[in-house]
Amino acid sequence: MSRIGKKPVPVLSGVTASINGQNVEVKGPKGTLSFVAHDLVLVEMTDAGIQVTPRNESKTARSMWGMCRTMVANLITGVSEGFQKKLAITGVGYRAQVQGKTLNLALGFSHDVKFDIPEGVEIKCPKPTEIEISGIDKQLIGQVAANIREFRPPEPYKGKGVRYADEFIVRKEGKKK
Repeated sequence: MSRIGKKPVPVLSGVTASINGQNVEVKGPKGTLSFVAHDLVLVEMTDAGIQVTPRNESKTARSMWGMCRTMVANLITGVSEGFQKKLAITGVGYRAQVQGKTLNLALGFSHDVKFDIPEGVEIKCPKPTEIEISGIDKQLIGQVAANIREFRPPEPYKGKGVRYADEFIVRKEGKKK
């Protein structure tokens, strides 16, 4: 049994939600998001909020139950508050800067890496070694952060590279003589 799926998703003030079959559409102060729920779950509006229930007791239906409830909760959080991920850049000469709709990264290559900022995502660089990614779609924010980290993932010897701000890099000891 899904423990998280049992709880209804409260619809916050300033947010309107509409359910049309399996399609859930949420409008809020930051924008509009929609999600198509899996066919094995039933999504309905109640007094407590949006309730997600499985249509049968199969393992797949129970798996989709909790996932769909979390997706609906992410829609409501996204249009009301938004999401944010922070990246930290470590390394001599490694830096980032935003120029229009492009993020320029100097990551120790012979050329600067240019990353086009997708629609619906806002990237800021408060310091040359920090990147803040924000927006309303949690999946898109996470994917953009993963794509930027992929250019130069942190290496275990000196810790150089792009990492999440809350990520801990396990360091290895170097060669011994």
